[in-house]
Amino acid sequence: MAELKMWQAVNTALGEELERDATVVLFGEDVGKAGGPFGASRGLRDRFGAGRVRDTPISEGAITGLAVGAAMCGLRPVVEIMYFDFATLAMDQLVNQAAKMRYMSGGALSVPLTMLTFCGSGRGSGPQHSQSLEAWLAHVPGLSVVYPSTPADAKGLLASAIRSDDPVVFVESSRLWTIRGEVPEGPEHIVPIGKAAIARPGTDVTLVSWGWAAVRTLEAAELLSAEGIDAEVVDLRTISPLDEAAILESVGRTGHLVVVHDAAGPFGPGAEVAALAAEHAFDALQGPVARVTAPFAPAPFANQLEHAYYPTAERIAGAARAALKERVA
Repeated sequence: MAELKMWQAVNTALGEELERDATVVLFGEDVGKAGGPFGASRGLRDRFGAGRVRDTPISEGAITGLAVGAAMCGLRPVVEIMYFDFATLAMDQLVNQAAKMRYMSGGALSVPLTMLTFCGSGRGSGPQHSQSLEAWLAHVPGLSVVYPSTPADAKGLLASAIRSDDPVVFVESSRLWTIRGEVPEGPEHIVPIGKAAIARPGTDVTLVSWGWAAVRTLEAAELLSAEGIDAEVVDLRTISPLDEAAILESVGRTGHLVVVHDAAGPFGPGAEVAALAAEHAFDALQGPVARVTAPFAPAPFANQLEHAYYPTAERIAGAARAALKERVA
């Protein structure tokens, strides 16, 4: 295995898929000569040419609309939207067209489109560059939403996304962009969409998370371990479709559930996980489900405020301790 940073794993996956399948193309702002706004497409235009790695005007709607049409005509476009927040400028093309085309055509058409987008949470990027909007897109039938937390998962999930015959939104975390990890080499490394991972096995409490929050959740599990609490960490990796079986099996083992995410709490993805457990694992639960999330407020710029805004390992560990204390007799 090679040890790669997250951005290198993404770059490697893009290169391998462009090499493997001549119908794969890459569109976006500065993805060509500049190598992408964050380096994800570095060196790819030199390898595959400006026809397949193509710079576009600054118009998220135009980029995504181009990709929808290209996908319907036989290509497998990958589009890079610089920040997750900017996906709002392509919602009609993504939500009303790409997600619905297979259904509305009775299966005659498919849209094998992958949208790469960058979540700036935790970098002092402020309210318009830090939003975690995965719940918006996971609510749309026809869209898959993936959100890796390790370089290996980033590479494997991106390959799966590009090979999917339906649209996939691939969310990258800015805070994880330079983390290192072992990554299997070659295009055969695939992480299935819709399959969670047990990032840390445990017996006392289930902690469910994804993306950057999953890293802090693992840190919280280590804090709990020092106190004799054995926490199991489920890294969803895919928000939609949700790996319901993995969540329910873990809750069945531990009897307690804490959900952690960087999106605001109300109507967030954690509510769906909590509802799943309440509906299908009620008899296994030994206490109420807890959620540790960002508050219902825009993300602040200031470092001190931002640190308080997102769930910390200490807050996550505290929620787990409280959940265990509320054990049903």
